[in-house]
Amino acid sequence: MSQDEQTDEHARTRADASAYEPDPRRWRVLAVSLVIGFMSLLDVTIVNVAVPSIRAGLDTSAATIQWVVSGYALAFGVTLVAGGRLGDAHGRRRLMTIGLIGFVVSSAAVGLAPDAVTIVLARLAQGASAGLLTPQNSRLIQQLFRGEERGRAFGMFGFTVAVASATGPLIGGALIGLLGEEDGWRSLFLVNVPIGLVALVLIRRMVPDNDVGTGSEDERERDPRVDLPGALLLGLAVLAVLYPLISLEGGAGLPLVLLLAFPPLAWAFVRWEVRTVRRGRPPLLDVSLLRGLPGYANGLMVGALYFTGFTGIFLVLSVHLQEGVGFSPLQAALLMTPFAFGAATTAPLAGRLVGRIGRRVTLVALSVMMTGTALAAWLVTAPSDTLWWTLAPAMFLAGIGGGGVISPNFTLSLAEVPPRMGGAAGAALQTGQRIGSAFGAALLMTVYQAVGSVASTPVAARAALLTALLVLSLALAAAVRSWRLGD
Repeated sequence: MSQDEQTDEHARTRADASAYEPDPRRWRVLAVSLVIGFMSLLDVTIVNVAVPSIRAGLDTSAATIQWVVSGYALAFGVTLVAGGRLGDAHGRRRLMTIGLIGFVVSSAAVGLAPDAVTIVLARLAQGASAGLLTPQNSRLIQQLFRGEERGRAFGMFGFTVAVASATGPLIGGALIGLLGEEDGWRSLFLVNVPIGLVALVLIRRMVPDNDVGTGSEDERERDPRVDLPGALLLGLAVLAVLYPLISLEGGAGLPLVLLLAFPPLAWAFVRWEVRTVRRGRPPLLDVSLLRGLPGYANGLMVGALYFTGFTGIFLVLSVHLQEGVGFSPLQAALLMTPFAFGAATTAPLAGRLVGRIGRRVTLVALSVMMTGTALAAWLVTAPSDTLWWTLAPAMFLAGIGGGGVISPNFTLSLAEVPPRMGGAAGAALQTGQRIGSAFGAALLMTVYQAVGSVASTPVAARAALLTALLVLSLALAAAVRSWRLGD
């Protein structure tokens, strides 16, 4: 982005700010969108506790079941930016309606699927539908809120992400415990149907038809085109990394050669996006944001690395506590629930503090999160009858830190992004998170399985948690760099 272009962009941003008038519906709209966001994000982790039950019920391989977990996150991540771009062009309510209908239908398909292949395909469709839904949340916050209110709104968003990620195993374990391990896992997906139908009514009644709160936004010409070649290149680049890891977990090493395809695919994606912008067409991701807005680029890196280290922890512990220790799905979920309580405590507070102390919120939160993860890695090898009073406090401490990462990172990353670009920019942040989630789940499970083949399962769980700690340390390094640059 040239100096003149940056000046024009900042001028438009100031004009948007001066024209902003608070919409009286903003908190109600936010509540509806966060309910929907909670439901779509819940399905990222709710399936973790059901992995052993699905594997036994369908008599399939670990690699196939891994696609049930990672396939959702992958499709979710690949479609997020396109979903944000479509929302920018066609309106939030329309995209939320289309995405929610697809999510409800695909959830029913997963719950009623007769075999593993059908489940994987339906989960891919479910993830793609969630990718249309979720980016509308960050865009609505950009639209409807300014100043300290935006920090509070993103604090509620961070609370939603943290609690959805952490309570997924608890809800899943409770449903399986109530309905039985043989077919109880199907209820994890079928429960989305009635909730989704109620949410669909709320969308049509409460979410505004037109974009509101940005002043001149509605007067600007919207380009409805979507960068399909860019979406394809991005999807292929992600697959080139994720598929080999998932295959390696199942014992197949040959697909590792696909890792060699990632650098040229990533380069081709960046070049295509630059060319698309130069030709005056809407890109999937305007890479000039990465150069022109250092705070945005740093936030993208922090978020992706954090979710890479964060999400896989729940999958590894869910599998280990059930298959390695012998806990029931509900017991395993209850042991991880303290993370949700910790995150619920700090996420709203962090959203209010970020406007005052900036990136230091993220630094402190990541440090606390890493301390809790290190304690969990140390204590996970303790006797099973002591885990309730050793591992649980460590998870609570990790949750206290985790709740203070997501919302401040969103607020700081999008602070300089013009509201009219908020949909695609916010979706790109969430794309990094979703790809990080998929990558992290595959990475940590690969470590767990590999170490478990030569050592005890507690040692394997410790190795996986230490791997997560290493990735979180990279996120902390990125946050420190962002702080030193003045973000």
